[in-house]
Amino acid sequence: MDITTIQERLLNIFEGDVDNSTKVLKEYSRDTSIFEVIPQLVVFPKHQKDLENLVQTVNELNQSGANLSLTGRSAGTDMTGGPLNESIIVSFTKYFDHQKVDIDNLTAVIEPGVYYRDFEKNTLPQGISLPCYPASKNLAALGGLVMNNSAGERTLKYGQTREFVNWVEITLSDGNTHQFGPLNSDELKTKLELRTFEGSVYKQLYQLVMDNWEIIKNAEPIVSKNSAGYALWRVWDPETQIFNLAHLFVGSQGTLGLLNRAELRLVTEPQHRRMVVIFLKDWQALPKTVNLIREFGPEEIEVFDDQTMWLGIRFMPQIAKLAGTSLFKFALQFLPEIGIGIRMLRMPKLVLIVEFADDNQEQLNSNIDNLTSCLKQDKVLFRSIDNENSRDDEKYWTMRRESFALLRKSVGDKHTAPFVEDFCVRPELLPEFLPKAMKLLRNNGIKATIAGHAGDGNLHIIPLMNLHDPIERAKIVPVATEFYKLVAEYGGSITAEHNDGILRTPFLETMYGGEVVNLFKEVKKILDPNNIFNPGKKVGGSLEYLENHISAFED
Repeated sequence: MDITTIQERLLNIFEGDVDNSTKVLKEYSRDTSIFEVIPQLVVFPKHQKDLENLVQTVNELNQSGANLSLTGRSAGTDMTGGPLNESIIVSFTKYFDHQKVDIDNLTAVIEPGVYYRDFEKNTLPQGISLPCYPASKNLAALGGLVMNNSAGERTLKYGQTREFVNWVEITLSDGNTHQFGPLNSDELKTKLELRTFEGSVYKQLYQLVMDNWEIIKNAEPIVSKNSAGYALWRVWDPETQIFNLAHLFVGSQGTLGLLNRAELRLVTEPQHRRMVVIFLKDWQALPKTVNLIREFGPEEIEVFDDQTMWLGIRFMPQIAKLAGTSLFKFALQFLPEIGIGIRMLRMPKLVLIVEFADDNQEQLNSNIDNLTSCLKQDKVLFRSIDNENSRDDEKYWTMRRESFALLRKSVGDKHTAPFVEDFCVRPELLPEFLPKAMKLLRNNGIKATIAGHAGDGNLHIIPLMNLHDPIERAKIVPVATEFYKLVAEYGGSITAEHNDGILRTPFLETMYGGEVVNLFKEVKKILDPNNIFNPGKKVGGSLEYLENHISAFED
């Protein structure tokens, strides 16, 4: 069936827009990953009925041999190829951008196309927030946060996105929209008795979870963050007897249905903040320092390495512009760091950004004083910054949050190649794990920077490679294969917050084993029997597809 026929058929049932212009197809063939996949069509639904008609029509066309699929996309900031597809992209940011914040109940009902930056304008002035935002919060949309189970700087205190999702509304493969959230025993019984597609979904998934509970529970990695696979271990709580399929959809990357709306839980922002910046000579000192910091209840512990610092110096004009100041004024802010470098007789290997937040100013100051007293005893160099009376903290956050964007734009013939960028192991294992990981990259001639969330043991290694060169592109699959084997050996997660996509789906068996991956396949089959939702992600991906769709970045 030719694309013109498909487009005409969709226009007959669709109030939104349908576009297959070269410009739009090119735009939607990329996210922030290393991949390029050109779709046939991009559609912009206006409302729920558009989504339902879309699913029903795709099912009908596929019965006539069309072989179509649907991949939801919000802001396109994904780093794994998650929103890329050769068939139909369903873009939400044009029309699905409504939000309703309930200040009294600390909740918000959002559509997937709401940008976090716009959402924040409605929450922060009220002293409330959604604290699970990623570093790309100025670019990301809430649909991506929910469907990737995103996380970021404040996850150490608050947890990942799934902890803030009360319910989701999903258009399933039957062409109808259903709401999923926590059910008690009686509510679950009612669902199990339904003689509908929804009832069949509940019956099959409940049976799958009950029959395989020990396997499922043992599959959950012992780390603080994980977005790999389907979170089957979160669906059932034996203690409370709560059954919650929302946990299955959060982090599913649109492989089980299309997100319409979600209700999110918000938090009250603490009134006072202070930052401590810590400078370390080597990775060996990291676990002890992190454990010490955690004793005093920080909100976040971020880290970046000396390579990132050098790049920050190199890109200082751009960073100063992002920080809204002149290069001269911005450079002057680093005089204290120069003094610390002189005392260390070298550039610090690691910079830790530690932020404390509390409504009680005295308690906050006490935590800071106790921490800095311990750091002095251990002869660890640091700076204490009063966020409320200084803008010094902004330079660190700008470097931390903008480093990846700057790298993407500013490294000459090299490109950021994020293919090993989101592992998570227990923090105490980092000094043993990291040298092996970095040696693997060095042995293959790959340079990289490191930044991330030290308190969680979740680091982002960003290789810099010339992806014009086929020899360089050919390194990615073998290096990724060895890297994810190493993560599995240390009991970690291959993706803490960026999810699987084209990039990591082929490595889920390395992490979980075949038995658990087969359960993931069963989940997909139950909810998406015709494989119309974002195929090749979570299940069904291959190393061959991965390798064949690495972009050469010719333009």
